[in-house]
Amino acid sequence: MRWILTLLLFVVSFSGFAQNERIDNLTVQLAFQDQDSTKVDLSIELINELYDIEDYKKAMLYVNQTSKLSEDLNYLKGLAESNYYRALIYTQRNDYFNAIDNYNKSRQYFLRIKDSLGVAKVSNSIGLIEIKRGNYAVGLRNSLSAIDIFEEKGLKGELSSAYNNLAKAYFKTNQIDKAIDFNFKALAVRKQIDDFDGIKSSTKNIADLYSLRKEHRKAIEYYEKVLDLILPDSDQELRGEILPKLGSEYLKFKEYDKASSLLVKGLQYNRKQGNEEGLLRTLNAIGNLNLQRRKVKLAELQLNEAYTIAQKIDNKTELLENYKLHIALDSTRGYFQNAFFWQNKYYDLKDELSKEEQPVYPTELEFLDIEDNDPFVDSKNTIQPNDGKDNWFSKNPLYLYGGILALLILSGLLIYSLVELSSYKKKVNKQKEELELEKIRNDAILDQTHHLEEVNQVKDKLFSIVSHDLKDSISSIKAFLDLLKEDSISKEEFNDLIPELSENANNASALLFNLLNWSKSQLQNLEPKQEHFNIQEVFQNKIALVEQKLEDKRIVLIDESQRDFVYADRSMIEIVIQNLITNAVKFSRTGDIITVSNQDVNGKALICVEDTGVGISRENLDKLFKANKNFTTIGTKNEKGTGLGLTIAKDLVELNNGRIWVESTLNVGSKFFIELSKQAPST
Repeated sequence: MRWILTLLLFVVSFSGFAQNERIDNLTVQLAFQDQDSTKVDLSIELINELYDIEDYKKAMLYVNQTSKLSEDLNYLKGLAESNYYRALIYTQRNDYFNAIDNYNKSRQYFLRIKDSLGVAKVSNSIGLIEIKRGNYAVGLRNSLSAIDIFEEKGLKGELSSAYNNLAKAYFKTNQIDKAIDFNFKALAVRKQIDDFDGIKSSTKNIADLYSLRKEHRKAIEYYEKVLDLILPDSDQELRGEILPKLGSEYLKFKEYDKASSLLVKGLQYNRKQGNEEGLLRTLNAIGNLNLQRRKVKLAELQLNEAYTIAQKIDNKTELLENYKLHIALDSTRGYFQNAFFWQNKYYDLKDELSKEEQPVYPTELEFLDIEDNDPFVDSKNTIQPNDGKDNWFSKNPLYLYGGILALLILSGLLIYSLVELSSYKKKVNKQKEELELEKIRNDAILDQTHHLEEVNQVKDKLFSIVSHDLKDSISSIKAFLDLLKEDSISKEEFNDLIPELSENANNASALLFNLLNWSKSQLQNLEPKQEHFNIQEVFQNKIALVEQKLEDKRIVLIDESQRDFVYADRSMIEIVIQNLITNAVKFSRTGDIITVSNQDVNGKALICVEDTGVGISRENLDKLFKANKNFTTIGTKNEKGTGLGLTIAKDLVELNNGRIWVESTLNVGSKFFIELSKQAPST
């Protein structure tokens, strides 16, 4: 990679040296050239070179000299070119009035010498200016008229510019399909001429348009192409823009892991670069992500920060999005008055933005006729002089007074109607506000109803567990003890029953452990107390708890763990590891092997508990992490379970911003993976 960059640097340096040498040669030739059309042509070449290196001041000096000489010689081609370059320089200075004036002069000269390519070149430049100024109708007509000539002449650089101009104009006039078509045309030409910056720009535009058209899979495809094209050193701002946009697209499909990864990268990157636009966009998107995942407190912090930035940099589009997310946030928390406050701000800003949007321009446009006279000069209306006749009202004053009186009466009626209308409008607005507030309340009640239905399912699950599994285990233990108390069995017979009694006690203990921890994990205010700790110590402690069970079932446990630190709540992760190891023992047969391990993968800790046990069928894999599915199975020695262990594990891992998943093959074995961060998140 380094040698490629070195080669590019050499090529650029050599190109710059060659260009400077050419400028020097042209300057020397001009000094000794006679005052004729050849000198004008040489001067135009020199102006072009100076314009390319952005030396506009020196270029303007030569433009003025060339224009004067062309005028003296009556050399129309020189006048056309000099006026064209003068217009280009005024455009770079954002002096659009003088730019348009000189473009029009240049166009007239090109028309007189019947230079259609020159007319097309001017038309395309005018199209670009008019599109920038918001005069989309004029911009479209000019750029469309230039395209046929550029295509005929094979001028790919000019075609790229014209296609791009048209794509912008169609986008601004809400003609999204045509905007996409012309961006694709611009992209194809830019690939042919190796315009790397243009390729990135067109690809990004296509992704933005697909997102606007709600074709989110296509938007993802082209955003990812932009990321592949981005250079690490020169495209920081573009990367800061694309990461949150791509994350937001994945969020549309509720692909939370992918969205979270991109948005966290975007947040860190934009903070590091100090890119407030990118930071604002990322905070809104990541706030939306956390809101959907019910991390309300975190979402509130992020949306409040986004709100402050949006006001600071006056980004109304992202501010509108922020208002909408604040409505959802406060509705979720039951703060309906706050939600109503944000809703009013949302609709006020939406109305303001809708007034600023341009109307859709008609899809059919007439092309400019390059053989016409100047189409940019408007005809002027003339004012008709007074013919000197007397006014009729001056001869009939009573009619005048009667008209004034009638006008006053009508004005009074109009004012009265306006007052009544205003009063009625206030009543309507008040009723509308009450209806909106009621709608917000109803939506919140509906959300709460869905949540209560889920809670009710969980409650039924708990009652089922407590009334059957836990009751059976405790009743069995009590029955054994009653038999012993009443001398119904001998001590020798009781000693024979001790293993079964111990098994029932173990089942009851494990059941209570999972029930209590799962119930705790369901509390909304549960916050992990994260710290750095050695994951190897957790493995060693939890392996010691199952040694007797391993010996009873003659299972081999291989400890491949290594000393490594993770950043999480230690007690929560201990519960998760204990559940996974206990499950591995439960579903392993005599002679099976259990392996525990951890390793560093892309800067994160990847923990694995693997067994060669009975495995899990494909249809049961989706049920593992869902408490309301009431899913449990019997172990290889008839060990009972609640079906809550993996639900607890999933909840606790996600509270620590981690991931848990399983890979399993029936009758071959299972691998449970946990991915956890090794570092505290950067603020």
